[in-house]
Amino acid sequence: MADASERSGHCEHPELLRLLEVVGAFRGDGGCAWYEEQTHATLVKYLTEETAELVEALEDDNPADIKEELGDVLFQVLFHSDIASTRGSGAFTLEDVAREQADKLVRRNPHVFGPTPTRDIDEIIRLWQDAKAVEKRDRTSVLDGVPRDMSALALAQKLLGKERQVAATVSPAVAADTASVATTLDSGWGNHLGMENKPSGSEKAIPKPGVEVGTVGADAVDAVSEELELGRTLLALVRDADARGLDAERAMRLANRELEQRIRAAETRRG
Repeated sequence: MADASERSGHCEHPELLRLLEVVGAFRGDGGCAWYEEQTHATLVKYLTEETAELVEALEDDNPADIKEELGDVLFQVLFHSDIASTRGSGAFTLEDVAREQADKLVRRNPHVFGPTPTRDIDEIIRLWQDAKAVEKRDRTSVLDGVPRDMSALALAQKLLGKERQVAATVSPAVAADTASVATTLDSGWGNHLGMENKPSGSEKAIPKPGVEVGTVGADAVDAVSEELELGRTLLALVRDADARGLDAERAMRLANRELEQRIRAAETRRG
């Protein structure tokens, strides 16, 4: 990682440069042996934890905690960049990370950086999708690039968005078939894909556990494991939430926090 002392001229972000110097001091003479032993893989659990703590601070809207947790996540970015800079093959630096991100932001946001700026939301989304499609033109599936390590609820909602994307681009016959499988097709973002919004807000949108749409016969139902039946029920709930423009993952976090409060209240009464 570049030494901040090598930079010349006035800097508008002296504390950011000081942070780079602090991170750089972990390596070399007088550095930290634990730090030097870390790899991208060993740091994953810390990044996961720090990100979860940042999400909690953001949802609590606590400025002091947000500032602290943003710093922890920023340190993870610097840590990974520092590790990458020491590689032989495939090495890159923080400058490379910043350059690639800046280039991508400019490329994907022609409504800001292009010759014809616009503040029309529908046009902004269309331009962003077009720009991203050009970048990902070598992908063979809309599922390419979807991280499978997301939580199950968040991944389900992500996949539902991909399902709508396919339904919006295939032939009418295939789209109709996709619609027959989907209990509800859309959420707020789906409107920008040309799909009709059909929020159900009703338990009728949730199929009977273990029964696929268009599938009949007890034998087929009996062949499905109890966990898969439960998974299908949960997916139907996520689909219904998505149709109403709700974040299923955040909803689960809110419910968990409510449960935590009830448990703490019960402990207080017992004590």
